Amino acid sequence: MVRRHRSTGRIAVNVLADGLISGLAAPVARFLAAPHDGLLHPLWFIMGGAITLLVSGLPFRIPQQYWRFSGVADLRGIAAASVAGAVLFSLMLFVSGFPLPSPTFPLIYALVLLVGLGGGRLLTRVYGGMRQQAHGQKLRVLLAGSDLSADLFLRALERASDRHYDVLGLVTRSPGQQGRRLHGVPIVGIANDLPGVLERMVRGGSLPDSVIVTDPEWRGSQLSVVLDAGQTFGISVQRAPSLTSLTPAEEIQMRPIALEDLLNRPEVPLDREGMARLIQGQVVLVTGAGGTIGSELARQVAQFGPSELLLLDHGEFALWQIDLELSELFPHVVRKVIIANIRDARRIDEVFALHRPSLVFHAAALKHVPIVEANPCEGVLTNVIGTRIVADSAIRHAASAMVLISSDKAVNPSSIMGATKRCAEIYCQALAVAAEARGSQFRCVTVRFGNVLGSTGSVVPLFRRQLEQGGPLTVTHPDMTRYFMTVPEAVGLVLQASVRGTALRKQADETDQRLQQGGIFVLDMGEPVRILDLARQMVRLAGLKPDEDVAIRFTGLRPGEKLYEELFHGREAPVPTDAPGLKMATPRMIDLEAAASLLQTLEQVSLRDEVAEVLLVLNDLVPEFAHNPLGEVRHPTESSDHETRSGVASENSSSVS
Repeated sequence: MVRRHRSTGRIAVNVLADGLISGLAAPVARFLAAPHDGLLHPLWFIMGGAITLLVSGLPFRIPQQYWRFSGVADLRGIAAASVAGAVLFSLMLFVSGFPLPSPTFPLIYALVLLVGLGGGRLLTRVYGGMRQQAHGQKLRVLLAGSDLSADLFLRALERASDRHYDVLGLVTRSPGQQGRRLHGVPIVGIANDLPGVLERMVRGGSLPDSVIVTDPEWRGSQLSVVLDAGQTFGISVQRAPSLTSLTPAEEIQMRPIALEDLLNRPEVPLDREGMARLIQGQVVLVTGAGGTIGSELARQVAQFGPSELLLLDHGEFALWQIDLELSELFPHVVRKVIIANIRDARRIDEVFALHRPSLVFHAAALKHVPIVEANPCEGVLTNVIGTRIVADSAIRHAASAMVLISSDKAVNPSSIMGATKRCAEIYCQALAVAAEARGSQFRCVTVRFGNVLGSTGSVVPLFRRQLEQGGPLTVTHPDMTRYFMTVPEAVGLVLQASVRGTALRKQADETDQRLQQGGIFVLDMGEPVRILDLARQMVRLAGLKPDEDVAIRFTGLRPGEKLYEELFHGREAPVPTDAPGLKMATPRMIDLEAAASLLQTLEQVSLRDEVAEVLLVLNDLVPEFAHNPLGEVRHPTESSDHETRSGVASENSSSVS
């Protein structure tokens, strides 16, 4: 209510000011058109000029203009209102029988109105800028971005209610733009030569306090150059907000560079039409819906309008959070919140019998390597037996497809967690091949990928918490590397794999043939990232110096960990697919009967908590499993021939020895 009163009061002031200017403009224009008649004769010119301008200005919203932020669009409105006011005033003179002072009077009056109205707004804007400049010292900044993004930022800066920034210059991608000016700001160089630009600014005594990245498309290596230069010269690097969301009187709040922005990954085109065909109008079940991957799956699935979305998890709070979020984002999607443990066969069967899901995304799992090492039987019962229970229920109740979320830790596993995920892969492979052999329409698709940034229990939230506490940041080994991908990107590719894996073609290509042989989709994770480099980059993003402001301490490998994760076994030749961002692996196969028998034994020994027997059965199922319970440093190739030493005939063998 207070804001409405202020707006109404401002409009009233504008009406009075415009009326006064236009009233004075009428006798001035009359004097310029006919100087011999005097300036103030007749006096009713003043009243007539004010009234006609106010009437003609209404269609162009002249009273609503914000004088201090007037721009080109406002000037066009003023010009149109000036012409209309001059024409209307001249018509009023003609109708009243009063002769025009001269034939050029309408043109002169329009020009006087334009100068008076436009000049008043210009003076107000200049005065406002001078007053703001007098309020304290501004932060000197250098902009980095395209000319278009810099233009938007500078316009937003002019409209801001409290301008704290003094823009010294702009660096862009194009060398041809150097030496030109944008809103009076010089383009001082190109981003790839930012260290040289800053060096010249140091010599000129004008080093900025901060570099602001205005272009949202600047990511990866391009952004790393800016960060490294900022680190070298001891200045902060920030990113401008989404400029389209700023209101005219809003202060511009910069935000820090996000770690995700440093992943130099090209955007993968997704088959969204295929995803819509797969999901729209279907009952979709997401297990582990409260987890990082499960919740993002729920968000992206909801976008395609399933007839019903089933959110299943055994954690009440996490389930409540994602359900609340979806109720706000997608209120039209019918949701069912299901608290259940995937290890409870009776409960899972009840869920499938009641809701009859057509599509199942199985993301529920225990994923933290040290915790599963400390609780091996629990890891087996959840990751292996739970997967079998969900898959068997999906087949029993006529689901069309199940998608298993797997991990790169399943390749040459050194941890119990990795071995359990490989067992889950093996069982789903066997189901897929058996379903194909009997002509079933059921599809079982396995998708394998590496770490996702910011997932629960991952290294990034750990580093953030350690940074908040002042350090040190703990890294297990200086040479440890991992594959990383953002959560939305990973889930988008999971859906891409789901579309490709459930739509076998009439004339099968190589991808289809490998799927029919138990092939596994592997996301293209790009290049691995060294964890030490990740830690140092996060320190820099916080505006601090690694090893000086924040220490980095090495703690040694934890039980089950290895230095390098692999996406493919040594015998799995990766094959590109016709789906962007996806590759295909065809790891060793076990027939369904043998796999089911071994899983039955594995369940029995796990329920009895016989860890030694569990490890023996895991080795039978996964001969390449080279357990590393002490966290010893091993190169992954040390276990690449373990499969042959274990007596398994070949990667496509139909049974285990």
